[in-house]
Amino acid sequence: MAKSAQELQLREAKDTIKDLRKMVELLQKTNEDMRKENAELRQMMQSMKEQIDYLTKRLFGTSSERMENNPNQVGLFNEAEAEQDPALLKEEEQEKTEEKPRKKRITNSERYKGLKTEKVYLDVDEKDKVCQLCGTPLEKIGEQFVRREIDYRPARLKVIEYYSITYGCPSCNQAKEGQSEAVIVKGRDGNKHGLRGMVTPGTVAWVMYQKYMNALPLFRQERDWQQYGLNITRSTLSNWVIGNTVFLEPIYSRLRQLLIQRKFAMADETPVQVLHEKDRRAQTQSYMWVFLSGEGDEKPIRLYKYSPTRAGDTAVEFLDGFEGYIMCDGYSGYNKLKKAKRTACWAHIRRYLIDAIPKGKQYDYALPAVQGVAYVNKLFSLEDKIQEKHKGNYDAIKEARDKQERPVVMAFLEWINEQTAVKGSRFEKALTYIQNRKDTISRYLDDGRCSFSNNASERTVKDFVIGRKNWLFSDSVKGADASSVIYSIVATAKANEVNVYQYLKYLLEVQLPKDASNEEVDKHLPWSPEVKKVIQERTNKADDDTA
Repeated sequence: MAKSAQELQLREAKDTIKDLRKMVELLQKTNEDMRKENAELRQMMQSMKEQIDYLTKRLFGTSSERMENNPNQVGLFNEAEAEQDPALLKEEEQEKTEEKPRKKRITNSERYKGLKTEKVYLDVDEKDKVCQLCGTPLEKIGEQFVRREIDYRPARLKVIEYYSITYGCPSCNQAKEGQSEAVIVKGRDGNKHGLRGMVTPGTVAWVMYQKYMNALPLFRQERDWQQYGLNITRSTLSNWVIGNTVFLEPIYSRLRQLLIQRKFAMADETPVQVLHEKDRRAQTQSYMWVFLSGEGDEKPIRLYKYSPTRAGDTAVEFLDGFEGYIMCDGYSGYNKLKKAKRTACWAHIRRYLIDAIPKGKQYDYALPAVQGVAYVNKLFSLEDKIQEKHKGNYDAIKEARDKQERPVVMAFLEWINEQTAVKGSRFEKALTYIQNRKDTISRYLDDGRCSFSNNASERTVKDFVIGRKNWLFSDSVKGADASSVIYSIVATAKANEVNVYQYLKYLLEVQLPKDASNEEVDKHLPWSPEVKKVIQERTNKADDDTA
């Protein structure tokens, strides 16, 4: 019995040990699962903190992407850069010792450039032009500058009524046998009168100028016109704009043809809402596209195009036949431009990297995102200096880029290949964005006329965005199409340094027909010397009329 009891106790002890081992394994597995879950929660918390910091920075932080160099920090990427070209490291050290030059103060001659100057002389009363001591008449011995004032003369409205004076022959108009009709002559002014509405070209041009140049919506213009004594509805103003856009369309179509013939172009797009569009809800999002000629073109072109979608087919249709370089953002829709060579925007690359920097860590060079921004900032600094030194000399720009920027680009790509990121983090998004554009990142080095970033497109589309904030939406597709044409004429005139209002008025007076030949339309493009001369003369005359 004793032996049996011992065996029983031994068996029970073995079972207890076995159960304890199972419990230990279970606890170890539970502990491991909890560690994994804890790690996932920490990662999730870090991602959410990163997202909160990013949104806080977007909401309250500065919108500038430029980062000032911290004098207490050393650029960590310079070692790799110096391995490619030691001269660059020396140049970087020299930059740190140089003080940032002060911005040159604008002079009065530059500030008032283009304004007519009127001199007002403060004369002495006739009674005081006699010497109080001896009574001898005083002689003028000079003049002294006293002060300068800027004078604005507000707009004036008036109604012009035209009457045709009629003349008849008193002899021939008497009833005579065999005479079928009287001899009557009426006065005519010989001008075109094809405008929609009882309005002058200058008035329509002013409405367009206020909305598309100054972002003043029609309902505010309606109230403004009431201050001048004219009670007119915004629907009438809208009819003037849409109805008379037809006279601007030949210029718009010709500019599009010329853009397609260029070797360099830029593009961007932004949302817009159109309320009344067939088979679509009012809340549906549409898009306004913008297409530009290259930044170095002497005859710049700026074109807008309305489209109900963001599909890349819009770019394909608008740029049909374009075979040059195109600078755009990372949107995949531009991949449908099979004959065009895409170039990546370095501003977007920097933007993704900056967004991946945690709050308050912009100078922590141990962080990969900060290192990446340092690479891109170096390229921006080199590009600014190259453009300033070799402006307009594209062969020299290409040579300088090959010598100075290519080593940095290659080092940046090597650095990208070595990076890893936490799944779901903003740095992973930045790496993915850059790695998907490896083939186009260095393409701008192929030609000195290629743009380094798409900032010019974003500046152009910003004019539309500012207007959209004021008028919020387009009522109809016709209105959106008319807006794209007028915005194009305004932006192109501004880029060619032509007075926008006078140019719009000029085109509405010329009233080009839809079937006008290219030769005829070319005479009225904003860079035409004849047009610039006419616009300048009109601007000077307008100054004289308001003086």
